[in-house]
Amino acid sequence: MKIIIKSLLLLAVCFLYTSCELDKDPVSTFSEKTIAGDTDDSEVKFATKAEMETQYNAMYSLISGSAQQEWTLDLLVFSDTHSDNAYSGGTGNNLVTLEAQSQDADNGVIERSWNKYLSYVNTANIVILNVDKVPDQSLTDAERKRWKAEAKIFRGWIMLDLVRLWGDIPVVVQETPEITAENIEEVYPLLYPERKPVEEVYAQIVQDLQEAVADAPAVDANNKFLLTKGVANALLAKAYAEKPLRDYDKVVKYCSDVEAAGYDLMPEYSDLFAANDAKTDVRYRNTKESIFEITYSPGSGQWLWSMYGVNELNPASTYNWAKYLTPSRDLIRAFEDEGDAVRMKESMVFASPSWTHHYKKDDPYYYPFMYKLRTNATSIIKIRFADILLLKAEALVEQNKLSDAEALVNRVRNRAKLANLPTGVVASQGSMRDAVDKERRLELAFEGHRWFDLVRTGRVLDVMNSLPARDEGRRKSDTLTEERVLFPVPQTQIDINPNLTQNKGY
Repeated sequence: MKIIIKSLLLLAVCFLYTSCELDKDPVSTFSEKTIAGDTDDSEVKFATKAEMETQYNAMYSLISGSAQQEWTLDLLVFSDTHSDNAYSGGTGNNLVTLEAQSQDADNGVIERSWNKYLSYVNTANIVILNVDKVPDQSLTDAERKRWKAEAKIFRGWIMLDLVRLWGDIPVVVQETPEITAENIEEVYPLLYPERKPVEEVYAQIVQDLQEAVADAPAVDANNKFLLTKGVANALLAKAYAEKPLRDYDKVVKYCSDVEAAGYDLMPEYSDLFAANDAKTDVRYRNTKESIFEITYSPGSGQWLWSMYGVNELNPASTYNWAKYLTPSRDLIRAFEDEGDAVRMKESMVFASPSWTHHYKKDDPYYYPFMYKLRTNATSIIKIRFADILLLKAEALVEQNKLSDAEALVNRVRNRAKLANLPTGVVASQGSMRDAVDKERRLELAFEGHRWFDLVRTGRVLDVMNSLPARDEGRRKSDTLTEERVLFPVPQTQIDINPNLTQNKGY
């Protein structure tokens, strides 16, 4: 028994290490290992408000700091390079195989995201499971409820991304006590959780988000870097649009709740992404369109701009290496076919680098770069109102309320200086489905939606398997099958956790 316990502890340490070794910012002085070492669920781990506040603030520090790599950079690769919006840009095998639909269980980007996403769940759990136990009465009941609600929104959001990418996933919503000979059978499944069916995962997501709505902070017009009621309602709308949970009445209901909170489209599409005229800062942040926005200042800011192009706030910035997310010919033609100069201009910029990975120098499209994260002060807008309007339009089309859907799509189109949808399009449910899909692609390019949209609407196999014939610049791609729509579970984690299973097709 001692040998078994020591072996389990060693494996647990290995799991924690592989999950956290890439962190740029430590969570706090209270580590996940400290939490995992407690023996009693009722034991007080944080004695003061200040200690608990450290954990609460650590959640937001994680989102704006080290999570940039997985929750933005990797997610954009999954959504746009892995779909028809972009080529890999770089030539590393992890990126190339994602472009070519040939990823396997050893893909380093997939492994990194699996590990980190599960660690984000743990970060939320620390707040959720401990805030009510803090004996310090200066931490008010209202603060406890609000902090727990915000953490539940974050946990629900991360689980939504996990289940959409991998299907069945571990659902860990308990703390892990210290292993002893007496509790080994109880603790083992907490240390080495099995994957739960997608239906159970979605049930937990909905429970988290619905419980959070009551106590989450209201929308703050001056601070969109806050997990608010608006964020929870937007995520509920997204969850109910997914096939395992699909309920279009609820999609419409939660999208309407979002709009009722006061969000609206900005007058100009460029208002969302542009630098100011002096090139000293962004034009706007915390706009009325943003539902959740990770904000940065010119003095510090994010580093993601360097992965896609140049920093417009720095005149010395140059295209010095092959960047990620090179816009595809298929996306460029989609903008051109629609006459959509406004959104194309804000989504990509053309320059003349030294490399020719995807476009030759005599190519009329040489050389596009993703343009929505163009400065170190540019916000990462995770959810915005145009996304929710178009998601509501999608649900209304499925309810055959075509004129209602038309009005929403036209609001988005008109902001992009495009005419209303043609009458012939609005007359057919099928053509309206196509119209909403196209509008989402052009409106939300390089914001982390395209792959999820294709999968949710059942278009992914047709679109991706016909793509090589439409896009001569695409790398030779494997035929996408239903089984390989989901990502593989990283082999390293299956080796560590014998309770994990692999997705079919890998």
